Amino acid sequence: MDDNLVEAMRHDYATAPISDQDRVMLDYVVKLTKDATQCSEQDHARLREVGFDDRGILQITLIAAWFNYINRVADALGVGRDWNRNDLIKQHRDASLRARTGSRLAGQTGTSANPARRRRT
Repeated sequence: MDDNLVEAMRHDYATAPISDQDRVMLDYVVKLTKDATQCSEQDHARLREVGFDDRGILQITLIAAWFNYINRVADALGVGRDWNRNDLIKQHRDASLRARTGSRLAGQTGTSANPARRRRT
């Protein structure tokens, strides 16, 4: 993904160079996140105007609602509050490495995923 687009999205998706369809979807998701009782048939009509069908609207709603739910659960339990940005970046890199190599021990230097091949120190 383009770094400039990522930065623009972080700053304000409403002014980022994205499609009308993406912007309308994000407007709806923000509204749903702030107060779902404010979502109306007019919002659904606007989503249809930019190309979403009923199934797409349902999927957008379910995915956004699920993320809202799971984030609230995590917040209530204090999950991740002690993480810093560098930890998250390292965790992402390790997960990417594991996905590419099949290693369960990515990020641990001097070890091998195969216990029989681990170096003894």
